[in-house]
Amino acid sequence: MSRPPITDAHHHVWDLSVRDQDWLSGPEFAPIRRDFSLVDLEPEARAAGVTRTVLVQTVTVPEETPELLALAAHSELVAGVVGWTDLTAPGIADELARLAALPGGDQLRGIRHQVQAEPDPQWLTRPEVLRGLRAIEAADLVYDLVVLPHQLPAAIEAANELPGLTFVLDHLGKPPIAAGAPEPWARHVRELAALPNTVCKLSGMVTEADWGTWSVRDLRPYADTVLHAFGPNRLMFGSDWPVCRLAATYAEVVETAMLLIAGLTPTEQAWLWSGTAGRVYGS
Repeated sequence: MSRPPITDAHHHVWDLSVRDQDWLSGPEFAPIRRDFSLVDLEPEARAAGVTRTVLVQTVTVPEETPELLALAAHSELVAGVVGWTDLTAPGIADELARLAALPGGDQLRGIRHQVQAEPDPQWLTRPEVLRGLRAIEAADLVYDLVVLPHQLPAAIEAANELPGLTFVLDHLGKPPIAAGAPEPWARHVRELAALPNTVCKLSGMVTEADWGTWSVRDLRPYADTVLHAFGPNRLMFGSDWPVCRLAATYAEVVETAMLLIAGLTPTEQAWLWSGTAGRVYGS
């Protein structure tokens, strides 16, 4: 049986001559402290059977999202953009309308904020943040959650408060795979998945594991947790390229996902490879 077409629902690009990526400052990030473009991605993605992608923001500056939209406007591979804007800004609705009117603005599919960097574990439940999330819902966009395990309870509260907004959990909520400690992450993920307006990306696992020694066996308990909690029709594949290169090649990430979902039916696999991303992002 032929492999179904794949949508990579989570990858990045950056140009260090345009903007520094300050999160790359540690010595462990030296392998990816260089420019990565769509030209670099395309041959790796095509070789892995990827036909469409979702380009995701990396830094919390207003200039980046218009740049990503412009890239998407001229790319046959990129089918959607998850950008950034200040959720707490009083004029967020106007800003979302401005982004939608830019070149490539019709490719804007969602918004994301680096909640993982916020010291307040309840940041997502602040009144000004919830107001911003309501503006995202009103603009017919989705919201990508990039959170650490201790921030999942606030994500659950926000998703429960806004049942009309789709929340997309990036990287499984960043479980401590290297430490081999699934709880309380697993319990919180199941609580989040119990809300029908949530979906999850099967992404980012290799860099939450031990970069040098990880195996599919290490990842399987965490993949199985989200498979059982969300179900294949609320899961989507993401490579997290080029961040994944710290621990695995693009091809290895795709192959690992294939092994993790090998027990699913062809219909269930098709949901995870492309169906869920198409439904959520319109990609």
